[in-house]
Amino acid sequence: MKTNKSYSKRLKVTKNGKIISRTPGQDHFNAKESRRSQLAKKRGTPFVMTNKSRSRFLPN
Repeated sequence: MKTNKSYSKRLKVTKNGKIISRTPGQDHFNAKESRRSQLAKKRGTPFVMTNKSRSRFLPN
């Protein structure tokens, strides 16, 4: 089965195997946001995924 490239580009697998995803809605309309929330949007959020869907969407 092929890796879903559009899905895998949104996720990052860390050294220990955790999956980090980008926070949605961070690209524009940030001028009115506080600096604290702007910086919070840059951080990734943990992404919970079952092993079955992990093998389906991500490469080994």
